[in-house]
Amino acid sequence: MSKDIDLQLFEAAEILKKGGVIAYPTEAVYGLGCDPFNVDAVSQILQLKQRAITKGFILIASSWEQVGSLVQPIGPKSLSRVFASWPGPVTWVFPSQPHVPHWIHGKHSSIAIRITDHPIAAKLCTLFAGPIISTSANIEGFPPIRDRRTLELTFNNKIDFIVPGALGSNINPTQIRDAISGEILRP
Repeated sequence: MSKDIDLQLFEAAEILKKGGVIAYPTEAVYGLGCDPFNVDAVSQILQLKQRAITKGFILIASSWEQVGSLVQPIGPKSLSRVFASWPGPVTWVFPSQPHVPHWIHGKHSSIAIRITDHPIAAKLCTLFAGPIISTSANIEGFPPIRDRRTLELTFNNKIDFIVPGALGSNINPTQIRDAISGEILRP
């Protein structure tokens, strides 16, 4: 990554720490992100997307250490299957620890997590020193946004920062799977 990108990622991480909302490239689409433990920032994303709090969110991280305390233990075989796909474009749904805020898991008793292999998203999580909300940048019911100009037009200065960089090569948002059964929940 260039020095300029590194500086912008540092700026984005600082905005997250202060409760801001950012847009950033992911494996397939632009994502909206914030500190998952900041209810005001999460509320802002819900308003931007016109999304119900009951749906919950995906968290992305750069390492298991950033998210392991949020999930209940699962069997070693299941955990090995998860780790074999990470870092990568697969989101896994785990049983959630009771202390996880309801706005993260919504109406579910589970939490969705991805250890991303997108270099910009991963570095952002590393600089933030924790997981971030990762939800597609779009208004509920509309297709996820894949270009910066549409992102700017859609959110019209309602987000605090747009992280520069290219999207990954995936055509569709990441696959979602159940961490215990391995079942595909979203292809």
